[in-house]
Amino acid sequence: MKAAARHAGIILAGVGLSCALPFTAGTSRASALPPGLPQLPHLGESMQRDNRSGFALSGFDPVAYFLNDAAVPGLPDYELISEGMVWRFASAANRDAFREAPEVYTPRFGGFDASGVAEGRVVDADPRRFAVIGSRLYFFRSDENRQRFLTEAALRAKAQERWSTVTALIAR
Repeated sequence: MKAAARHAGIILAGVGLSCALPFTAGTSRASALPPGLPQLPHLGESMQRDNRSGFALSGFDPVAYFLNDAAVPGLPDYELISEGMVWRFASAANRDAFREAPEVYTPRFGGFDASGVAEGRVVDADPRRFAVIGSRLYFFRSDENRQRFLTEAALRAKAQERWSTVTALIAR
């Protein structure tokens, strides 16, 4: 009787262990990223990242906005991981310029719509709708938001004032 009970206990323990192993293996595999990639976005991250590709600025070259006054797609050959984000560039020179001074080329308000920030909201922006004002890069959701931001200086001041409050609203 004791041998039969012990045998049944071993079988039950084996079944339980075999059920638990695939679960733990699956969960650890899902959270592991290949080496060299940035970690997944997390709560409180303050830079807009394309949800489909994972690239900052949807893969557009941040330096080209200043040099070409245009939204130029970056190339896979010229990628850089900075601040946990994957940035793409149109050339090695642009990548190196960004590496030396990311604070110069990183867009204001985390790449979110500057007009939305002025209104106290987090609004995704289109990297093809941009403006370089002074030495700062801004993005917008629509041409109307861009035009309004360019013509109303008070809107720029309001956006700057509200940015610290708006960053708390960003959830990933």
